Amino acid sequence: MSNTNPPETATAEQQPAATPEPPLPPEVPRHLRRRKRRDDKQGGCMPWALGFAVLFALFLVWKLPAFKAQAELGSAYAARVGCSCRYVEGRSLESCQTDFEPGMEMVSLSEDTATKTITGSVPLLASRSARYAGASGCLINPAN
Repeated sequence: MSNTNPPETATAEQQPAATPEPPLPPEVPRHLRRRKRRDDKQGGCMPWALGFAVLFALFLVWKLPAFKAQAELGSAYAARVGCSCRYVEGRSLESCQTDFEPGMEMVSLSEDTATKTITGSVPLLASRSARYAGASGCLINPAN
């Protein structure tokens, strides 16, 4: 007889359960990985909005003389037509605004009954007046 104990036979219940390691995620190629955003840099739409604002300002500086000239012409035309309509035809000022050409929605008319003058104006751009001169009809006042 020997003093050694026989090796114990392990049963399924006594064996510690081996936990399988979770599978590693597949490697994502470098060109498909998301870049980490740095907090110190401006991102998003701010540079685009700023660029658009600069381009819009340049466009206004380039086109403003043309806009002013068109507004000046439109207000003079409206004053002349409004004066003829009001003082030659005798219609109301509101009905005279229906005689405007398409695209003249921004032009407004005002009346000075004491001097028989009609003023056509485009807000912030131009204003011109025409006065009733009796048998000569309506004359556009010279621009200041």
